[in-house]
Amino acid sequence: MKKTLVIDTSVFVSALLSENGDSRQILRYCLKRKYQPLMGTGLFSEYESLLHREYLYRKCILTAKERESLLNAFLAVCRWVHVYYLWRPNLTDKGDNHILELAVAGNAEGIITHNLKGFKGGQLMFPDIAIVTPRQLLLEENKQNVYVND
Repeated sequence: MKKTLVIDTSVFVSALLSENGDSRQILRYCLKRKYQPLMGTGLFSEYESLLHREYLYRKCILTAKERESLLNAFLAVCRWVHVYYLWRPNLTDKGDNHILELAVAGNAEGIITHNLKGFKGGQLMFPDIAIVTPRQLLLEENKQNVYVND
């Protein structure tokens, strides 16, 4: 069964900038439907905003049109979730509240981000939602595969 995850924009941007990094692998797995990424209105707006910040992509080999096509492909595999109830976990980084709310509303197993610090110290805790980096997720997947293949 594939994992249901919220992919933070930091992972998408990293995937565009690093050809062989862990973020790129996470994006590949989403596009191949190994993972089920979730998308909501707030996160979509953040993706759209970041896509047009040219200064972020100075070292990216993809053109603006190619980046947009990649985002569209990613969005096509996302399961859209409507957040009806705002939990307001009051995270350290208030701008990340919508990501945790999306994870709760979509019953996600985890949030994949490079910004672990921003998700610490909230007033509401959701212990069933793992908050990990792309590297941590891939290492955990590799451990599980070793046990399955033995």
